[in-house]
Amino acid sequence: MESLCVFCGSASGSRPVYAQAASQLGRMMAERKIKLIYGGGKVGMMGALADSVLEAGGEVIGVIPGALVERELAHHGVTDLIVVDSMHQRKAKMSDLSDGFLALPGGYGTLEELFEVITWAQLGFHSKPCGLLNIEGFFDPLLAMLDQATDQQFMSADCRGLLLTSDDPAEALQQLIAAHPHEQPRWIDRSET
Repeated sequence: MESLCVFCGSASGSRPVYAQAASQLGRMMAERKIKLIYGGGKVGMMGALADSVLEAGGEVIGVIPGALVERELAHHGVTDLIVVDSMHQRKAKMSDLSDGFLALPGGYGTLEELFEVITWAQLGFHSKPCGLLNIEGFFDPLLAMLDQATDQQFMSADCRGLLLTSDDPAEALQQLIAAHPHEQPRWIDRSET
C-alpha cells in the first residue's frame, strides 16, 4: 500500500483521544512510507493527522474544493494541495490517488465519504480495502445499525464484511495493508454512475 485516503472531521471532537489517535495513525503512516490522501484542511482531526504525517517526514496530499479553501482552512503546508471545482471532483480525485480508505471520527461529511467508497466496493467498482478506526467506541452505534441491516437482510454478510474495523491505529493500518489487492482493481467510468 503506497497511499491511504483518510476521512475525518474538520473538528477535533470533545475528547483529546480522537486527535491523539489521528496523530498516532499519521506517524505510523509516515514510518511505513504510506502517503496520506485527505480533505486538505489544517484544523480538527484533519489538521492533527496531516501535521503528524508531515512532522514524521511523510508525504501528504490534500484535495479541497475551491469554495472550501477558506471555510475549511486549507492546509498550505502539505506536500501537495490540489484545489478542485466540486465535492464530486474531490471524492473522485481522492479515490483515484488512494490504495485504500479509512474513516476516523467525524460528522456528515466523513460518513458520506465512507459510505460512498464502501458502496463502490459493494458494487464492484473497486477492490480497495475500506475501514473504520473506532476510537473509544465512537462508531459502535453505526456498527450496530449495519449489523441490524444485515440481520434484516438489507445487505449480505459478505457486504457487511467489506468494512474492516479496529479500535487501534496500528491494527487498523495492518488490516488495510493485508487486505490491499495485489492486482489492478476493476474500475468503471464514473460518468456512468
